[in-house]
Amino acid sequence: MKLLATSSLGAFAAVALMSGAMMSGALAETRLTIATVNNGDMIRMQKLTDDFTKANPDIVLNWVTLEENVLRQKVTTDIATKSGQYDVLTIGTYEVPIWAKKGWLVPLDDLGAGYDIDDLLPAIRTGLSLDGKLYAAPFYGESSMIMYRKDLFDKAGIKMPESPTWDFVADAARKITSSETYGICLRGKAGWGENMAFLSATANSFGARWFDEKWRPQFDQPEWKNALSFYIKLMRDAGPPGASSNGFNENLALFNAGKCGMWIDATVAASFVTNPKDSKVADKVGFALAPNTGLGKNANWLWAWSLAVPGGSQKVAAAKKFVAWATSKHYLELVAAKEGWANVPPGTRKSLYANPEYQKAAPFAKLTLDSINSADPAHPTVKPVPYVGIQFVAIPEFQAIGTAVGQQFSGALAGSSSVDDALASAQTIATRDMTKAGYIK
Repeated sequence: MKLLATSSLGAFAAVALMSGAMMSGALAETRLTIATVNNGDMIRMQKLTDDFTKANPDIVLNWVTLEENVLRQKVTTDIATKSGQYDVLTIGTYEVPIWAKKGWLVPLDDLGAGYDIDDLLPAIRTGLSLDGKLYAAPFYGESSMIMYRKDLFDKAGIKMPESPTWDFVADAARKITSSETYGICLRGKAGWGENMAFLSATANSFGARWFDEKWRPQFDQPEWKNALSFYIKLMRDAGPPGASSNGFNENLALFNAGKCGMWIDATVAASFVTNPKDSKVADKVGFALAPNTGLGKNANWLWAWSLAVPGGSQKVAAAKKFVAWATSKHYLELVAAKEGWANVPPGTRKSLYANPEYQKAAPFAKLTLDSINSADPAHPTVKPVPYVGIQFVAIPEFQAIGTAVGQQFSGALAGSSSVDDALASAQTIATRDMTKAGYIK
């Protein structure tokens, strides 16, 4: 009995030790909450994170995947209020320098010896840096371009130029419109990063600008009226019904279903529209530069969806490990092994565009790189401006102003207001907010 009692005591002690070790292990886990956008490349990344967690078993990933406008709202509120809800943020070229200047982001100049920061495309790296320091690592970079149905163009006897004008695009869209296919799909959903990304870049090509050299809004000028009138007439003649609700994902779905003859949007879409798993028209897609009006500016933008770590985070080391993994050369090779080279996140690294396997697999590679390299955020418009940014204005106030203006223009597309009324409202909103913020003296 004495021996039995001793054995029982030993067994109890062993169980207690094991329980303590397990509890200690659980406490040692770092749980990262990652806020991201519901785009295809981000969804794919979530499916591949076993590669990361196997190498980092002490880090648990918790995903919050949101529609673009909602993501921006929630992430901006979180970081501005320092609530610490997220450990890794998916943000873009607009937010990074502004938030870095406010001290809201952790510098990312120490992502490990193998990261090769100098391999990042200069245009993309510059947009995510402040005073030479990287504050967000690019997951994918993009400009914008035309994606079109070669079969529909051939049937209509039309040949797409490498650098078409807006008049050519509009004429072609009307010619290829049929009972089965809309001639063109363009963003109409309200948001500074939704319809206003497209419309700002388009307006640049028409000679318009958000503000003059004294920060006075320019929506009362003829260039904006020409751009907005052209867009709305084109969409009514050759676009899908309900276009005022369509953003990137909605138009991608329409194009891949064979419902759009042309789509002008982010270059990142190229891998989805040419992937037979996603697209019914994968073997029929051609590409061309974003349109122009002959004034010297094409309607192409510059953007990068990037991963950043909020300042003051208690999990910086683990967050940086994840950011380094998701934006590394290794991750590109992982996607290539699983999905093929054509489907790796584009627009971030020089080595990708020098890779013969990628060049062979991605017929859109050169046009994507040319579009990114030709975008000039420092000189976005035909006339001089006091701001940096192509499809946005790099000032903190733009997020609110851009969204409010986007709502006016989306309403005009839906038919709830006229072009003149939408422009007048945009002028009033922008003038009020810029005066309140002290830009207009």
